Amino acid sequence: MADTVLYEVSDGLATVTINRPDAMNAMNTEAKVALRDALQAAGADPAVRAVLLTATGRAFCVGQDLKEHVRSLTGEDAMRTVREHYNPIVRAITGMPKPVVAGVNGVAAGAGFGFALAADYRVVADTASFNTSFAGVALSADSGLSWTLPRLIGASRAADLMLFPRSLSAAEAHELGLVNRLVPAADLAAEAERTARALAEGPTLAYASIKEAMAYGSGHTLAQALEKEDELQTRAGASEDHRIAVEAFLAKEKPKYVGR
Repeated sequence: MADTVLYEVSDGLATVTINRPDAMNAMNTEAKVALRDALQAAGADPAVRAVLLTATGRAFCVGQDLKEHVRSLTGEDAMRTVREHYNPIVRAITGMPKPVVAGVNGVAAGAGFGFALAADYRVVADTASFNTSFAGVALSADSGLSWTLPRLIGASRAADLMLFPRSLSAAEAHELGLVNRLVPAADLAAEAERTARALAEGPTLAYASIKEAMAYGSGHTLAQALEKEDELQTRAGASEDHRIAVEAFLAKEKPKYVGR
């Protein structure tokens, strides 16, 4: 991977780190390609059981690098980066059959906000902040925000944050339900890794089914969701992990999952 995104796999955990701290982790083309490729690699690697998405420096990601972007504002296809980079990044996060934890260390704005909300679980430093940003530069939403934000906080609150962009403190974001775990900034790296490693050691096949069920349920009727639950529960119930869990429970031992 490029130096703009660091990628490491250790004991089933893939850590993907956006690494442009001098630019507040703004996404230039190199970073977007590297982030897309890293997330797709993590999703496809059977040795990876969970993913931690985080960043270096004082920002998580402030979205598009406007210094690079301004040079592309000619022609009919100036925004092709959405379909070439941002959409695949969000699909890689939401579509991989394993949990993704966002360790939000600082400002998450625009696409960075979208990446954080695409994750399955968010551990956030108390000094972090969020901003939709798009309307402030006369753009529509991308990186999944039009889908994730209303579902997490409701259409009215989402419209307020989209139409009147402002910096949302970590505490307010927590109150709104955008943050799963709020921690002191000094503890962010350790707590985010601890959370992601706990998931990597867990029943990852079950996590994949839960993730699929929730995504399916958000766009289908109750009757359809019940059918999907039956399908996924049948698969989970036949798994080796389920047998391991039941046997460990009866033996009063801690289960050691294998992801099958």
